[in-house]
Amino acid sequence: MSGSSKEHIIKSYDDELLRLTGELVRMGELAVSQLEAAIDVVDRRDERAAQHVVNNDEAIDHLEQEISHDVVRLLALRAPIAGDLRNVFAALRIAADIERIGDYAANVAKRSIPLSMAAPLTPTSGLAHLAELAAEEVREVLRAYRDRDAELAYKVWKDDVELDEAYTAYFRELLTYMMEDPRVITPCTHLLFMAKNIERIGDHATNIAENVWFQVKGEPLTGQRDKRDFTSNPEQVKLGDRPD
Repeated sequence: MSGSSKEHIIKSYDDELLRLTGELVRMGELAVSQLEAAIDVVDRRDERAAQHVVNNDEAIDHLEQEISHDVVRLLALRAPIAGDLRNVFAALRIAADIERIGDYAANVAKRSIPLSMAAPLTPTSGLAHLAELAAEEVREVLRAYRDRDAELAYKVWKDDVELDEAYTAYFRELLTYMMEDPRVITPCTHLLFMAKNIERIGDHATNIAENVWFQVKGEPLTGQRDKRDFTSNPEQVKLGDRPD
């Protein structure tokens, strides 16, 4: 193979990888927009808009299918090895995580429909804070992926503890409301599930961060990540005073 032919193949692969990266970032941005739209319909108590958010999840599913197809084509035509192979498989795993983020955003919108039929609740404002934290995590990890920034990926991985702490505090707040007023048990249960969906979005952001680290460094991101979600252990969830 001549030098010019080899350079052409390398450039062609780089171009395809750049396009793949762009598709993934666009898919991730769409998933974040879905989350923000879901929280907006919770605040506005808009059933029709909520259903629109749920239906829009199909666009993210379609993008994941396109990316999977592109990855298979890259593997078949370019036969990447070593670092190039890491890039391709990272794209496949990241696409799966973004698709799950879109699913969780759709679940939040879906839960908002029955919630809008109940009387307005003060605790819904805490949900927006969780969503802001999760959206920022996803945006930062998308930047880390686009720029191949392992240190930013590590920051996202480490800082997920902030979302865990906020989720545990919100969980505690909702339990307090339900204990004080049994009439709000049903709507608060919807809020609990919605909050858990948002917390899981943070977990998928850390999955992406781990993939970016491996993609750049060629080794797994080791160490114990600090988890502050204590809601699975009732003994560690202390009920607090109901906010004014």
